[in-house]
Amino acid sequence: MSQIQLSHGGGGEETSRLIREMFYLHFANDILLAGEDAAVVSVAKKIAFTTDSFTVSPIFFKGGDIGKLAIAGTVNDLSMMGAKPLYLSAGFIIEEGFEIGQLETIVISMAQELKLSGAKIVCGDTKVVPKGSADQIFINTSGIGEILKPGISANRLHEGDILILSGDIGRHGAAILMEREGLGVSGNIQSDCASLWPAVEALIDNDIAISAMRDATRGGLSAVANEWARQSTVCLELEEPAIAINESVQGICELFGFDALDFANEGTFLIAVASSDAQRALECLRKVDVSKNAAVIGRITRKKEGKVILHSAHGSSRYLDLPKGELLPRIC
Repeated sequence: MSQIQLSHGGGGEETSRLIREMFYLHFANDILLAGEDAAVVSVAKKIAFTTDSFTVSPIFFKGGDIGKLAIAGTVNDLSMMGAKPLYLSAGFIIEEGFEIGQLETIVISMAQELKLSGAKIVCGDTKVVPKGSADQIFINTSGIGEILKPGISANRLHEGDILILSGDIGRHGAAILMEREGLGVSGNIQSDCASLWPAVEALIDNDIAISAMRDATRGGLSAVANEWARQSTVCLELEEPAIAINESVQGICELFGFDALDFANEGTFLIAVASSDAQRALECLRKVDVSKNAAVIGRITRKKEGKVILHSAHGSSRYLDLPKGELLPRIC
């Protein structure tokens, strides 16, 4: 049998075989293999808890797939709170007729991504819906992480904090757009989809004074900056020349009339650190592959509270507003 059938979600022999030969095989750990109705886990300290659903289209794209995206997305949400990812759940909604080979590719991708943070999938669920009731496959993941560095919050930004961006922006949104539209644009844009825990762990291990962290997903850097400005009632002043944008990403944006600052990322994050620790933070980040191109892009001031100001290379300035409308649906 090469395709998912409704019987795979019926709770009988086919369901049992799928769980044993697919999910147990690739996600194997003692907690999952216990096969209980709920996972029993131990966490010694305060935890972070998050959930997300993934409906990206297409499900395979340059730089990743829906499985890698689901793990990285949940791991990153925990990481941004200074929490070491520990335990994840995974729920699959699969359309009847979906290729079992493709499902295994996705599951293997998830298992590989888990290794980067050491997190484990300890519980899950599979539902199969009739053909036409879903678009191939949707994945829901929830995650629990142990907070190793308390106090990181978008509500605790301080005047004088330095803003560091872990890498270039807009590659995930551009990669999805290229795949979806079949664009033959030179530059071979790949999504930045990646787990950010190794970079965050480096900051924590070096006791960097972190005020806030946020991965710039839907709405991109513009959304994160504006959310921070409003939540902490501060002004974020960004230096446009310091914000790295891949040449091909910029070309895509110009072609379609988008702004790379609004484009989604899935492996790039913004960090606010105390000015006294900014140089050390950069050194830590640049030693980790996922953040090797980290750069200072601005600072926190009181110039215009609740606003984001973008300074150009030519000496002019403008307000950077929240993105409006649906820029690009189903990017995650």
